[in-house]
Amino acid sequence: MKNLFSNFKGDLFGGITAGIVALPLALAFGVSSGMGPSAGLYGAIFISFFAALFGGTNTQISGPTAPMTAVSMVVIAGIVAVNDGNLEKALPAILIVFLLAGLMQIGLGLLGIGKYIRYIPYPVVSGFMTAIGVIILVTQILPAIGYYPKEDTDFVNNYKPMAEEIILANILKEEAGEGILVLEDFKETISRAESITEADMLKEAQTLAKSDASGVIGAIKVLPRALKNINWLELILALSTIIIIYGFKKITTTIPSALVALVVVSGVAYGFGLDYRPIEQIPSGFPVPNLGIFTEFQLGVITPYIFTALTLALLGAIDSLLTSVVADNMTKTKHQPNKELVGQGIGNSIAAIFGGIPGAGATIRTVVNINAGGKTKLSGMVAGVLLLIILLALGPVASQIPAAVLAGILVTVGIGVMDYKGLKAIPSLPKDMSLGPIKFSSEVVIMLVVLVLSSIWNLVYAVGVGLVIASLMFMKKMGDLTAERSDVKTLEKEVNWPDEAAFPKTLQEEVFIKHLKGPLFFGSTSEFQQMANQIPSTASTVIIRMGRMQYMDQSGLYTLEDVLISLRNSGINVLFVEVLKQPRYMLERVGVIPNLIPEEHIFDSFDECLIWVKANVKDRIPPK
Repeated sequence: MKNLFSNFKGDLFGGITAGIVALPLALAFGVSSGMGPSAGLYGAIFISFFAALFGGTNTQISGPTAPMTAVSMVVIAGIVAVNDGNLEKALPAILIVFLLAGLMQIGLGLLGIGKYIRYIPYPVVSGFMTAIGVIILVTQILPAIGYYPKEDTDFVNNYKPMAEEIILANILKEEAGEGILVLEDFKETISRAESITEADMLKEAQTLAKSDASGVIGAIKVLPRALKNINWLELILALSTIIIIYGFKKITTTIPSALVALVVVSGVAYGFGLDYRPIEQIPSGFPVPNLGIFTEFQLGVITPYIFTALTLALLGAIDSLLTSVVADNMTKTKHQPNKELVGQGIGNSIAAIFGGIPGAGATIRTVVNINAGGKTKLSGMVAGVLLLIILLALGPVASQIPAAVLAGILVTVGIGVMDYKGLKAIPSLPKDMSLGPIKFSSEVVIMLVVLVLSSIWNLVYAVGVGLVIASLMFMKKMGDLTAERSDVKTLEKEVNWPDEAAFPKTLQEEVFIKHLKGPLFFGSTSEFQQMANQIPSTASTVIIRMGRMQYMDQSGLYTLEDVLISLRNSGINVLFVEVLKQPRYMLERVGVIPNLIPEEHIFDSFDECLIWVKANVKDRIPPK
């Protein structure tokens, strides 16, 4: 506790400054997620406080971030669609997924996974971050110009026939579940169908229209229609926000430009009584737990999202630990990665219970905190308390913020989150792969695959595909590189080692010596496999020298076994020289030693082997 208050003044200023920076972003991320501004604010309050209290990075400021919000959007949109477009009905299932992600983070920390996060390839992270920027940027174009597909009557009317089919299908499904669907009598079906109102049809059509216009592809699809229906006031508010954010940074970076834009543009819009669209109402009072998480829990609802929850957990871990590294570099300290994951998991779990969106360590907010004097965990806790005070005191005022202002803030976030360092490096990366005459960089391919798939398909699956491709390409590179150095050569390339100079010339036709240098693994097995076909027909004995083969994988083991069986079937004796510890263990485990190679045919040195050869191998080729 003493250490917690050792830098009280600096932590107080750092926490307040970071909290002020976090406010507009929390509101914007909440709106972007689909759960509303209050969800973003709740996430920022609880994650900031509890991740700081239990985490392993003293100066870390946590809360909703662009990557976490982008993945959360996938979860929210999917579960809302299953629940007839009703967010309130879908909320317990959504929060269960977020709670599960938080618990998974705690598990990752307790299992000590934190130190392994750094092994995720940079091209996967780069492609993912750039995709996050693209998704946020493209999806915020519509609210920035004041176009909302579900409010476009002509657009929604296109979905009414489909809405009618879905409603009818739901009626039939209900009747089948109740056991009253009878093919000979549709009276009940007709009765229920007649009770469908125009409002029911419109609501379903609006849900379909909103769903079809969501995501990058959906936004691009309706963009031509949106451009014909621009709300010029909303566009001016969004552009003013963007201009102030970028312009004010040139004046000073002491005061957060996003906050300045939020206050100035919102103040002007409200003060002059402009007819703008405000954000959703932010509930007043202290946040209350959403007990529906526990009372309405259904395993079947969240089962399809377990992998998504794991992705959220891993993404939050990567996001947080990268920020922890930045904090270490600035403060010359050392964070505790596994403790940090536990702290982030606790913060996300509590935020989910109170209806907040998940988050992670936020680099900009952490840097602001350090520059303002923050040094201990107290700074992150102060940031959370400040946001809670703002919620309690200014909730009704914040509810008057124009939606276009938050869209403008998110446009700048989308532009800023892209990995320009990775994009700029594309032309200069080495072209290490080829497809026919075309040469290309494997790292560029991975980055572009993740970028494209994340943007137009699914963030979660795209990362999985990227990791698989990166792993396969890494294995290929390492296989090629090790095979080059392993010197598992064909017969024509065999070169005598120095201690073989005394080998009797009269036995060179009868004895073939095979040298293994470097690991015998999946990348070098094909050349070794050819050995049985390349041994001279005059040879009755094969010596395999293994003193420079330190490692053998399962592929190498079974390839060697196949070759040995082939040689034994041909009546050829095989001698091993200098079998090292790991290869010997592998050979003994599957019975190659002693079933195929008896102990008396294994020698510690070439000299010992040579004695056996002189005593047991006869010159069968008469001199010419």
